Amino acid sequence: MVELLSPAGNYEKLVTAFNFGADACYMGLKDFSLRANAGNFSLSEAEKVRALKEKSGKKIYCTMNILFNEDEIEKLDQMKDYIASYPFDAFIISDIGLVPFLKKNFPHAQLHLSTQASCLNSESVKMYKSMGFSRVILGREASIDQIKRIKDKVPEMELEAFVHGAMCMSYSGRCMLSAFLSGRSANQGDCAHTCRWNYKLYLEEEERKGKYMPIEENGGYTTILSSKDLCMIDHVDDLVDAGLSSLKIEGRMKSVYYVAVTTRAYRKALDHAEDLDEYKKDIFNVSHREFTTGFFYSNGKIEGDGNVADVSRPTSYGYERSYQFLGTIKEKLSPSLYLLDVKNQIKKGEKIEFIGPDVPLLTEESVTILDEEMFPLLQADHGKYAMIKTALPLKEGYILRKEMKEKYV
Repeated sequence: MVELLSPAGNYEKLVTAFNFGADACYMGLKDFSLRANAGNFSLSEAEKVRALKEKSGKKIYCTMNILFNEDEIEKLDQMKDYIASYPFDAFIISDIGLVPFLKKNFPHAQLHLSTQASCLNSESVKMYKSMGFSRVILGREASIDQIKRIKDKVPEMELEAFVHGAMCMSYSGRCMLSAFLSGRSANQGDCAHTCRWNYKLYLEEEERKGKYMPIEENGGYTTILSSKDLCMIDHVDDLVDAGLSSLKIEGRMKSVYYVAVTTRAYRKALDHAEDLDEYKKDIFNVSHREFTTGFFYSNGKIEGDGNVADVSRPTSYGYERSYQFLGTIKEKLSPSLYLLDVKNQIKKGEKIEFIGPDVPLLTEESVTILDEEMFPLLQADHGKYAMIKTALPLKEGYILRKEMKEKYV
């Protein structure tokens, strides 16, 4: 049975991922994750994470995939009780120096090799197996054919690959561009995404030193360093047939809405749901760049559909989205009354859509919003108490959204 692995940048996203079909989630702790700005998890949240895991019966992996410097490796031993407070089934690491520490202090947890380690061949997989790793998250440069060949040569090793989400222009995410331009190290969890900045190219003529003439694309810039987004929703069977044990969705820094719709779509694809198309189309509505199949069908070369560069998008960052995430159903108060967790403003009379784990779409043509005294509200704002009254059969955890007038942002 192939695992669906979803991102959990915070507790809310962890709950959402499990509700919408993930078999397991990966999360980061403060200080030791390559998504240092994702929110991550503090010591105070350990108890409720443990309770959620016991209730769901699903797996939770700890991402500790930064490249540790001497100060950080010394700090690690001081943090072992903090780490032990969480019910981790495995640790995702790229720095091999962590292996003795994890084996000694967490002997029952598995070791998963991070994609940051750039493992792309069967001999490397055999070596990591001998070191005690039970799973290898292959470098994103691995093709379908290469995955098959690796699995055939090391059948006892679990293989995992990213199948959806943001990609990196650097080899397996090893990049110094952010550190060079912004002083924020991508390998220490603080990437400034400098590859997605807008760049302009200027030409200097030999006889006119200091006078620069711009070379422009259509929008006055080029995003030649910016990667497209990976999307393998139409090729799940190929991934399974190649021998992957886990399909991984990128996005610990992305929204609850993103986690919900991507997890749900890949869940339906893995389950071969008859109504898959109803769920799949939402992947194209959530904020994303132009999609690509990455290197899966290009044998490690950047060519054809494997071209991960996005060189001619009409907007500043090339994002597309059709809906705005408004919030979630926090609690059912009565058969027609629901407490909201509002993330973006909801206005009286707006047309609102709802999605659930097994509900493609429900629509309220004219929303009614109430305050805690049951008085009508003109709008519901983030951080303030609000209820919604509707005859729709909603459940806790359902997502609220509204269609945007402009498809590009």
